[in-house]
Amino acid sequence: QVQLVESGGESVQAGGSLSLSCVVSGRTYRSYAMGWFRQAPGKEREFVAAISWNSGSKNYADSVKGRFTISRDNAKNTVYLQMNSLKPEDTAVYYCAAGTGTSVLRRAYDYWGQGTQVTVSS
Repeated sequence: QVQLVESGGESVQAGGSLSLSCVVSGRTYRSYAMGWFRQAPGKEREFVAAISWNSGSKNYADSVKGRFTISRDNAKNTVYLQMNSLKPEDTAVYYCAAGTGTSVLRRAYDYWGQGTQVTVSS
């Protein structure tokens, strides 16, 4: 079984930065690709970023390219999402997920965390 716990969400002003973390438990963590998704009120959950098991491949949604950076530390079983130049439209609950590839599709991910709230005020 794989468990994911996100942290780092909080309220910030537009233009600010936040760093989210997701700690993964389970022996097979290093074999999983990891992704970040987000869900705003009244909207569907959407892809944000993903990283392959060895960090050799990264994928970003167009809306966050150049502002967000995904990374992972396999020694710490942790994946990160560094978010810069935040905008009010980045406000959402952010979820990390473990899957088999750096897909933009939710169905490609087998395990999900409970989410952490990010609120960006103008």
